[in-house]
Order: sequence, then structure tokens, then C-alpha cells
Amino acid sequence: MKTHSILGGMTPQKFLRDYWHKKPLLIRQAIPGFQPILSRDDLCALAAKDDVESRLITHFKGKWQMQSGPAQALPSFDQKGWTMLVQGVNLHDDAADALLQQFRFIPDARLDDLMISYATDGGGVGPHFDSYDVFLLQAHGRRRWSISAQQDLSLQEGMPLKILKNFQTEEEYVLEPGDMLYLPPHYAHDGIAEGECMTYSIGFRAPSYQELGEAFLQFMADTIDLPGRYADPELAVSRRPAEIGNAMLEQVAFELDKVRFTSEDVAVFLGEYLSEPKPNVFFDRSARPLNLTRFIASAQKRGIKLSRKTRMLYKGKHIFINGESFTANASDRKLLAALADDRGLEGAQLTTASEDMKEALHLWYTDGWLVLGR
Repeated sequence: MKTHSILGGMTPQKFLRDYWHKKPLLIRQAIPGFQPILSRDDLCALAAKDDVESRLITHFKGKWQMQSGPAQALPSFDQKGWTMLVQGVNLHDDAADALLQQFRFIPDARLDDLMISYATDGGGVGPHFDSYDVFLLQAHGRRRWSISAQQDLSLQEGMPLKILKNFQTEEEYVLEPGDMLYLPPHYAHDGIAEGECMTYSIGFRAPSYQELGEAFLQFMADTIDLPGRYADPELAVSRRPAEIGNAMLEQVAFELDKVRFTSEDVAVFLGEYLSEPKPNVFFDRSARPLNLTRFIASAQKRGIKLSRKTRMLYKGKHIFINGESFTANASDRKLLAALADDRGLEGAQLTTASEDMKEALHLWYTDGWLVLGR
């Protein structure tokens, strides 16, 4: 499947120039003849697992309710007005992961996950907006989308969901299997199932600057070096014992002003932060992993590929994988960048790997971060 087919024949360059972050795009038959990746029963089984993030949303008798998973008990499939959301399906299914990879014309640092929404007739999550870009791919049945570029994004109070208070429909589309709707951030929308349906949402990471700032300060805490200790040899008798003196304030401010960070500090922080798996992600370790020698021999024959759950990025000399970072020599760096970009390496490519890289690959293999090819 080619990217331009997903975009209805439009090039990624044109899409990014004319639509990304700017305006909606409806693509009829983005994937002609598309069939659901998971059956309804398979999706329900996935939602019942402890390591899968899911939510059950009901709108019965005019009342909204939300319950976080695992979803052990669901309403009757004959009952109208409920929705099950299953997050990160790409982490658990090869076909879902392959579908998500078709959107890698957007950098991995921004690409988040594939969520599947199952709904009975009339089901939805109410009119809302997302703080990130989203592609809504219809997989099964029909869903009616009402969208609006309204500026009023105020929310109803006292609700378990973020539901818009004053949603005003401007455009309306009915999506059938294979149709896809792109919406930029903060674009109001409301999707209602017309009969039983499944919708796949391809979402993107858009962390707030507040979130990044807090995480960056925690990251920098490990690198700050401020030698010395506060001292005041010229201390004078205080007439107000409880007051913090100006001399102390100025001395501490002077020392704290020495805290500096570079663009490289930011790059390492971003690489570790953006490659960190979500808290509910667990890797499947091999019960009887090959030793280093046998692993390398097999890898040079069969190749390797990253686990669906592995997030791998790079910047300059820095390599990032699942929240960890390290530097590599130029030759290894080229190989590791190819591994990150292609999500795998052919066996022949590994013949030039250094001993350090081979040991790192073996460690990732034993930890379940990568697997041998077929």
C-alpha cells in the first residue's frame, strides 16, 4: 500500500502544504475495499486485557458515562448508544501496525498510535475537539461526521467526557468502509454510528509545552553541576529574624543563574522523552533466547526487525530507543539510523556492525525490543 493511495492520489508534500494543521480533507475510498483488521470479538478480547488501554462510553437515557478498561463486561450488542475505544492496537497486532506505518510521511516523533472505536447504532463520544491532528478511517459500517471550524470550544460542565457546550454543525459527511476524514487540531467534530460500525483513528503526539517543560526540568536535574555551598561570612545581626535577607536572595539567584542548557541537551531530552514507551507497554521477552554468538549468526542470515512496541529515533550522533540514549561511531550510526527508519535490517547489512553494536542488538533481542527476521 502506497502513501499516495491513502491520500487519494495526493502527494504527501501537497497534503502537508495545503491541509496539515490547516483544514479538513475528506478522502473517498482512501483504501478501496478496506476490511476490518480485527473482528468485533477479537477487539473485545483485546479490550479485556490488562496491558491494553480501553474505555467504554455509554449514552443511555440522555446520560453520558465513561468507564476505563479492562473492559470485562460490555452492554448487549443489540443495545443502542454505546462505544468502546481501544487504544494502541498497533502495539498488539501486526496488521494494525502495518496500517499505522503507512502514515510515516509524518515523522515518528509525531506519530502516536492506532485507536479503534467500535459503536452500536447511535453510538459516539459526543461533540468534541482534539488537541492533535487525526485521520478517521472508516473500517466497518457507516458513521455520520458533523464538523465545524467554530472558535467557541467551551465545554459542558460536570461531564465525564470533554463535550462541547455549543456545537454548531457546518459540514456533514457519511463515511463508509475505506473512506477517511482528516481533521486538524481543535476542529470540532461529532461522529454518530449509523448501525454497528468501527472507525480507526490515527492520532499524533502534540505534548503541551507545560508538559515538556516539567519533563525537561526533571531530565536536567541529573546534569546540573553547581559546586559549593551557601555561606554568609559577613552575616549581620537581623532585626527581623523571619525575613529572608536580600543578600541571601541575591547569592542564591546568582548561583542558580549558572544553570544552562544547550541545543544538544534538548535533543537528548526529546529523543529519550519521545521514544519512551507508554506506561502500559510491556515487552515479550524470549523464554530461551539465543546467546550472543548464535544470535549474531542467525541475524546475519535472517535479518532483524524492531518489535511493534519499540520506539526508535535518532539525531546526529545520538541514538534513542525506548527511552534510552547512547552515541555510536559513524559506521554503526548509519546502520542504526537505517534500523530506525526501516524498522529492520537485512542480514547482509549486519556484517559491518561493530562488536559494541552486536552486543547492543543482542541485549535488545533478549529484552524483546527486536526480533529475528523470518
